[in-house]
Amino acid sequence: MSGRAQLMWDEAVTGYDFGPEHPMDPVRLALTWKLVEAFGLDREVEVVAAKPAGESTLRLVHRGDYIDAVKAASVNPGAADVSYGLGTLDDPAFAGMHEVSALIAGQSVGAAEAVWRGDALHAVNFAGGLHHAMPGGAAGFCIYNDAALAIARLLELGAERVAYVDVDVHHGDGVQAAFWEDPRVLTISLHEHPRTLFPQTGWPEETGGAGAEGSAVNVALPAGTGDAGWLRAFHAVVPELVADFRPEVLVTQHGADTHFEDPLAHLAVSLDAQRAVQVACHELAHEYAGGRWVALGGGGYAVVDVVPRSWTHLVGIAAGRAVEPGAVIPESWRREVFARTRELGPGRMTDGRWPVEWVGWEAGYDPADRLDQAVVGARRAVFPLRGLLA
Repeated sequence: MSGRAQLMWDEAVTGYDFGPEHPMDPVRLALTWKLVEAFGLDREVEVVAAKPAGESTLRLVHRGDYIDAVKAASVNPGAADVSYGLGTLDDPAFAGMHEVSALIAGQSVGAAEAVWRGDALHAVNFAGGLHHAMPGGAAGFCIYNDAALAIARLLELGAERVAYVDVDVHHGDGVQAAFWEDPRVLTISLHEHPRTLFPQTGWPEETGGAGAEGSAVNVALPAGTGDAGWLRAFHAVVPELVADFRPEVLVTQHGADTHFEDPLAHLAVSLDAQRAVQVACHELAHEYAGGRWVALGGGGYAVVDVVPRSWTHLVGIAAGRAVEPGAVIPESWRREVFARTRELGPGRMTDGRWPVEWVGWEAGYDPADRLDQAVVGARRAVFPLRGLLA
């Protein structure tokens, strides 16, 4: 097995563009790539541009009629079929939509193939993580569910256990739905509580379908949760479940929209805590999945200050050359930011909170604390189904 990480990148993924008024600005991808280059991380990984996902691959998760609807909207955006979630405010149709969505999906599928076949130990697609797309419809800025497609390809290649950990601020509903009745896939999502955020799913009682009870895990965090609570919840739930499941591959989704600057959600997590969870996922992959790790991007709408820094940390960790939190950001990148956005980019790779401190679950919990109530809810819903003590 190659020890070198792969970074899936094709500049054409920046064509995933819902228009100038949409919060998912593709400049976040371009600026991430430029920051990766500025730190020289592109020389520490194998940069690979995979082929777009073809029809047979897309059908591993998506229905044929939905794929046809995306293709039709791609040719004639004005005639998009809203019954498939296309042509809506969240998912406006645009010319070439099918092609670029299939290209992003192809990068995640290619990452999964590389890790499974031993061409790389780790593979990153920060353009991916489009976790809301359903088998039969678009949702939440997501056309094709590349995360679910990567997992489905791993199963097709012979994997018997794949763990998916999603730390985006929004529930990983599309991935959960795709494997609701498949005990080979453990989906774990930490997200803002569905009472206060799209997609209003991800309740702790959602634990998996018939024959797969306990294969879906949801930690619904109260609005306002900050670094200490977020890390406490992650470590109180994720490592024990991954250790029990013993996945052959770990797939993780690292939406940066948990950040306190994100305009679309209500958590208060710093870049430093996001980096700490990325490090934890890397360690879990090595401890329980033979090091096999597929890491994806996701949401994130503070497109200058947060997303590029968060995902550059992710690439550095996967490459085995982690960027220090206190590292000064190269001036060349800040000039690039100003040229593209007329904004002043951040100066360092930290929010000034490293090292992040949190209290482990083993120290006991407070039944009156809302964060601890969320953790207890998740553990009590799922752990007994898996033969674990809640």
